[in-house]
Amino acid sequence: MGASRRPALVLVHGAWHGAWSWDRVTARLAAHGVDVRTPTLTGLAERRDELDPAVGLRTHVDDVVAVLDAADAPVVLAGHSYAGLVVREAADRRPDAVARLVMIDGWTGADGDSLLGLAPEWMSTAITTAAAQRGDGWRIPPPDPALVGVDDPADVTMLRSRLTDHPLATFTDATRLTGAVDRIPTSAVTADPSLLPFRQWASAAGWPTTPIRAGHDLMLTAPRALASVLLEAVELAAAAPAVAAATAPAAAGGQGRRRSG
Repeated sequence: MGASRRPALVLVHGAWHGAWSWDRVTARLAAHGVDVRTPTLTGLAERRDELDPAVGLRTHVDDVVAVLDAADAPVVLAGHSYAGLVVREAADRRPDAVARLVMIDGWTGADGDSLLGLAPEWMSTAITTAAAQRGDGWRIPPPDPALVGVDDPADVTMLRSRLTDHPLATFTDATRLTGAVDRIPTSAVTADPSLLPFRQWASAAGWPTTPIRAGHDLMLTAPRALASVLLEAVELAAAAPAVAAATAPAAAGGQGRRRSG
């Protein structure tokens, strides 16, 4: 499949991060001719001056919907960690703009779920305590790099200098889903081992899942392996219209076999 026929790939970073976190992955994908777009969510990284108590999950979903609306064709949409909730809600609002979803160690919930509602008690307590004690009650200070699976000394230093406060409201707001997102082909990538049930959520949803033995921040801890999985997702999305066109006449005549998403 030629690069000109591939869909664009939109990569959405997780909490405390920014578009910069994808640099090692985008360099590898660009070498394969993939059109990669990496928005930074409101209030984070270079947009930290926009951070205020009103920034919530809807704000970040709107950020991604704006990227989808600007695209001239359906894209492959990938979200890391917290952004799993963001990309699923954005895709639910614009299902025709998303050819495929990729959840990268991503939080996954049903309509009405929030990240803190899905989180284990130790995590929700740590987050709300940190916000109360060091974030004026509405900001979550960055975690220690070890908690996102990063232990390389150079990367630890880099994260400590680049991670920025994250708005608590994005973790308490409930996700809003109509069910449209569940009709979009979805795959998952999970870090192994993990303190959180990302792999179990992916399995329960029936998504094909690729485990990578590396820390949670896979774009830093395993950029080569992650880029390979994302390239495969782009190729699958590029091939899907051709497969559908090839099977449509047979299906119309009652001869075709149903394909699962």
